[in-house]
Amino acid sequence: MRNKFFTIAIGVCAVLMMTMTFSADANAKAIYKFGGGPAGGTFQFMAGGISTYPPVKAIKEFRVLAGASGGSVENLRKVNSGAYAFGVVYSGHVYQGRNGLMKNDTRKYEDVLGVGYFYGAPAQLVVKKGSGIKSVKDLAGKKVGVGNAGSGAFANCELFFSHMGVWDKIERNAMGYNDAAAAFGNNQLDAFWLFVGYPSGAVVMAAQQNDIEMINLAADAEESGFFDKYPYFSRLKIPAGTYKGVDYDVPSFQDSALWVANAKVPADVVYALLSKIYTPEGLAHMVNVKSTAKAMSVEGGITGIITPLHPGAEKFWKEKGVLK
Repeated sequence: MRNKFFTIAIGVCAVLMMTMTFSADANAKAIYKFGGGPAGGTFQFMAGGISTYPPVKAIKEFRVLAGASGGSVENLRKVNSGAYAFGVVYSGHVYQGRNGLMKNDTRKYEDVLGVGYFYGAPAQLVVKKGSGIKSVKDLAGKKVGVGNAGSGAFANCELFFSHMGVWDKIERNAMGYNDAAAAFGNNQLDAFWLFVGYPSGAVVMAAQQNDIEMINLAADAEESGFFDKYPYFSRLKIPAGTYKGVDYDVPSFQDSALWVANAKVPADVVYALLSKIYTPEGLAHMVNVKSTAKAMSVEGGITGIITPLHPGAEKFWKEKGVLK
């Protein structure tokens, strides 16, 4: 119910976001857009959690409006252009964008600066129990949900599946997590991919409708040299019992979901927001919005950030003793 409320609230904000950015309302409040992610995704809750936190809403000088977006890649581009002031972007995409390494896009997105760490987002691949699919290579000829077009999930799926040699061998279905889970339950998909914190509501829904299995993606990554080629990904295990019927650890890999800001956002705005959110009360609020936020802490505030910080963030993390 709590997550449903935030989904509705963020959806309303998304409509408002269409017409406002770096602007002022009738009361002369500056307005800053915060790009989240697809409906049902953790990005959406991270952005919404910040914008709905009462001490943030009480700031007199400016407002933060969060809303749904296509996800990491869209947020990267829109934060860089200034269409969004803030966004949730994977560390790998910030790194690739800054260095002109995005697939089919050699532009350099140098106005996207790090603010803070949200959580590690692991790759997850769901199949039906007894399907015979034990590796990504077994997906050849299958119908697979690969995430929303323009999202980090889609981009990382294309990256990994291309590395594994199956991207052009599957029937790709670009859709959000909840839609993919519904299609999977209706036998319209053989598998669906997620790149999101766990537990994912979409996987929980899929496990209620079908007996599921999850693929050991770390094994595929290890055997194929994926970690050597893309060192910003790290290994992890999704614990046994996270999802109904999956009573074994699921080895996988993850990227870090980061809070980023456009370089032109004033340093005092970024500093003020960090000062509200990275407090015991602020972090408790974020966990209340989405349990994935348990990964957030002052001590780990710049985890996964391998690109430049925003000046406001640099000041904050230096004061906290996190940044030397």
